[in-house]
Amino acid sequence: MSSYNEPDQTEIEMTDEELMQAVCMGDKEAYQILVKQHLKSISHYAYRLLGNQKDTEDITQEVFLRLWTNAKKWKSDKSKLTTWLHRIAHNLCIDYLRKHGRVQTQKSFDEEDFGSLPKTGEANDNGGDKLRLLQEAISTLPENQRSALTLCHYQGFSNKEAAAIMNISVKALESAIARAKRSLREQLAANQ
Repeated sequence: MSSYNEPDQTEIEMTDEELMQAVCMGDKEAYQILVKQHLKSISHYAYRLLGNQKDTEDITQEVFLRLWTNAKKWKSDKSKLTTWLHRIAHNLCIDYLRKHGRVQTQKSFDEEDFGSLPKTGEANDNGGDKLRLLQEAISTLPENQRSALTLCHYQGFSNKEAAAIMNISVKALESAIARAKRSLREQLAANQ
């Protein structure tokens, strides 16, 4: 057995709680494992809210800097680590948007983001137009609706987890999602 495989084995065997305990003691390898495990999800979330790569990279870097500097503040009995990290990302994005004004979100989401959307039965050559229209409609949603929709439908969080990330009640989250869906239906119907 080579030592090259050992970090992967450690990564598999250690829980988020164990890794965070190690980070609290200054373990850089544990920190790197956590960054590797959560980087894609955090950067995708920030990108969906901010809409440009440079700001996304800045926010993502700040999230993981705060993971390192504030590791002792995470309470495993209060939230999952991924919820805590997304909450940090959410707050940083909201602060950025308040400071710089609303930023138009990127119109070009990855097609994989919409892979679970129901097919309408129309010809596939029209699918690209529908995807583009959906992307444009999502980009016009108010921040709270876009965040709620992104967390629940694209990031895979439960309503309870998404509400915790956004620091709102589950009812408020469900209302934001319902308003987002209604707005999307209206916008898409107007474009047909």
